[in-house]
Amino acid sequence: MEKKLINGEIWKDISGNTIHAHGGHMLFWQGNYYWYGENRTGNRYVSVYKSNDLVNWEYVRDVLTTNSRTMEHRVRTDLRLKTDDGGKINIERPKVIYNEKTGKFVMWMHMENGKNYNQAACAIAVANAPDEELTYLGAFNPCGYMSRDCTLFVDGSEAYFISASRDNADLHVYRLTEDYLNVDALVNRLWQGEYREAPAVVKHDGKYFMFSSFCTGWAPNQCKYATARSMEGRWSMLTKIGDETTYRTQPAFFLNVESTGDIYYVADRWNGKDYNDSRYVILPLKFDADNNPVLEYHEEVKIIV
Repeated sequence: MEKKLINGEIWKDISGNTIHAHGGHMLFWQGNYYWYGENRTGNRYVSVYKSNDLVNWEYVRDVLTTNSRTMEHRVRTDLRLKTDDGGKINIERPKVIYNEKTGKFVMWMHMENGKNYNQAACAIAVANAPDEELTYLGAFNPCGYMSRDCTLFVDGSEAYFISASRDNADLHVYRLTEDYLNVDALVNRLWQGEYREAPAVVKHDGKYFMFSSFCTGWAPNQCKYATARSMEGRWSMLTKIGDETTYRTQPAFFLNVESTGDIYYVADRWNGKDYNDSRYVILPLKFDADNNPVLEYHEEVKIIV
């Protein structure tokens, strides 16, 4: 079935309400796509929507709020979901993957203390179903390092957490433990001093591609990508893609449509003056004869699922 999306417009759910899924991620499960993302309205942190056609989205629930259940974890973590004065912390870039061994849906995200960006921690939460409210397992600094903009990537039997570290100067790649609830090892430190954030990873024809943006706050900039033959191997130098502002977007994640094999670049078009008015852009990611990625802008995007 062919559907169309209009990039940069306000996208609304089937009830007519604005979709708040910023900096998010999608998970395909039992015939539906689940779209998780930041929702900073009220006491919310993360909301989830579902769709079977990637155009018509149903609001499901708020999966993480200031009142979500917390649970002690074998990792020593900060379990606070509110500041000491009752305010909100910051939860950003939530990503969810499914663990086949444990049957758990696991979210990793960027957490800050709500007052500044000095905590620079990752946080984890779990659920038994994609539409269930998460149990928050807390925030920590992986291997003692700062952790800000982040993503998850599953590669066969392994899962990886990638996040900006050292005040965003480097990108760290961590292999996760079998249950996805801790880091097993820091396996790569990439592009030291080049200040990359908003990482997103996709695999095509045996090659890994990591997109990222430069650190310019809310303002868009030139996206770059690098390639590798292994997540834990050597990555190439960075190459520009898109125009000088990546069509006024910042990477959020790549979406693989299993039924067609198509890959889409899903991005945020941030509004620094009014965060809740930030928009979304989805573009087809193509590859040339040499397996180099090609990203072109389209106002309307047709999606076949």
